[in-house]
Amino acid sequence: MGARRPGRRRRGARVTGPSGPRGERSREGRFGADRRGGPRRPVRPAVDVPRHVAFQAIAAVHRDDAYANLVLPAMLRDEGLFGRDAAFATELTYGTLRHTGTLDAIITDAAGRDVQRIDPPVRDALRLGTYQLLHTRVPAHAAVSSTVDLVRTVGPGATGFANAVLREVASRDVDGWVAKLAPSEETDPIGHLALAYSHPQWIVRAFAEALGGDLRETARLLMEDNERPPVHLCARPGLADPVALADEVGGAPGAFSPYAVYLSGGAPGELAAVAEGRAHVQDEGSQLVANALAVAPLDGPDGRWLDLCAGPGGKAGLLGALAAERGARLTAVEVAEHRARLVEQATRGLPVAVLHTDGRTVGADPKLPEGHFDRVLVDAPCTGLGSLRRRPESRWRRQPSDLPPLTRLQRELLTAALRAVRPGGLVAYVTCSPHVVETHVTVTEASRRCGFPVDFVDARPLLPAGMPGLGDGPTVQLWPHRHGTDAMFLAVLRRG
Repeated sequence: MGARRPGRRRRGARVTGPSGPRGERSREGRFGADRRGGPRRPVRPAVDVPRHVAFQAIAAVHRDDAYANLVLPAMLRDEGLFGRDAAFATELTYGTLRHTGTLDAIITDAAGRDVQRIDPPVRDALRLGTYQLLHTRVPAHAAVSSTVDLVRTVGPGATGFANAVLREVASRDVDGWVAKLAPSEETDPIGHLALAYSHPQWIVRAFAEALGGDLRETARLLMEDNERPPVHLCARPGLADPVALADEVGGAPGAFSPYAVYLSGGAPGELAAVAEGRAHVQDEGSQLVANALAVAPLDGPDGRWLDLCAGPGGKAGLLGALAAERGARLTAVEVAEHRARLVEQATRGLPVAVLHTDGRTVGADPKLPEGHFDRVLVDAPCTGLGSLRRRPESRWRRQPSDLPPLTRLQRELLTAALRAVRPGGLVAYVTCSPHVVETHVTVTEASRRCGFPVDFVDARPLLPAGMPGLGDGPTVQLWPHRHGTDAMFLAVLRRG
């Protein structure tokens, strides 16, 4: 198809190890000399700390159903890793998790046994070693020896087995393994893309359907899913200027959202602007769909806004800041108690009232009366297939069986939103998934069943002028490979 293979980096990109580009040596952290000059602690067998941290994060994801974006930062802090060491551990963790499906197919072939029959700690170590061999510039001898050392600590009886498997893996590059193991492009294009770009077949099929059957574009999307995404900040209107914020944090203004700032790296949670509530971390696509609701033309009163599924609070934070500038107030609803607390933290100081309740109780809850609100956002719970770049383990956890209960919930929430909005008011339905049944099917069914006349508003003019690839309308689907955002879907409805 001419698309770049998943392991091929852009020209000039480098994967650096803890002491330089090859990653053969490690700085001593918690398991060597104390960085502050204290006494030496017991040293683990020859496993450098960044690789050990990556292994522990990967194992936690597979063993405990943990999320890498939650466990890895804590592990990096605990081990005192920063700079190149932290970047190396992060690359190994996220890269191994993204490519797990293809790595497992290669290990199965190299081992001569199904990967699921390998002891879990050894299996995760082999995944980590195979990723280094096929997707980084770590020399083969360093990748093999460091992985065998790791296996010696987690599965001592399997060191010979691990050495043999990794040497077989090293006999081909990633293109050679894809050529050997992937189904034919001609007879099974979905199966070929799934193995070549390490996505489950059902997700590849869903992406292809959402892209109108264009398999070349599907390949570009899958390839982008395997890249490390940039960090986006939202400069809260009235509280921060995006250009000034970009200068303050060493970033750059976003391409599309008037509030977006791109970060090149670092820990955004440690920025003063985030700690002070002048900005928050939010994908540019999420900013665009929330802002679209706020800028959509509306006749009549415009002071009562509703976010029906507000947790963890990013869109509520942006809408709350916009509401403050326009003399409006936002009611933010969240059914989960801990997420409701996050919304309260995210909207502190803004004209936002947080309700810990189920958004489907519109009309039954006196604080959520029918026909009361002027603008309503439904950021519905979904499969999250649009943010697989940021949550690499999600592609392997989600199943087609997740769709029926989610789509039922989505329809119920959108129907509740249409009850909550006044005649002439606006509802924005948003999902971070391009799956057709979570987007077009849900919107069509809910608008048909709600019992009110509903008109679709063309969402394209509500996004910045000049944005490419917005389709024929009236709904909009954003894409990582087209727009550099998560794959956010937006439909705007007006109640008649």
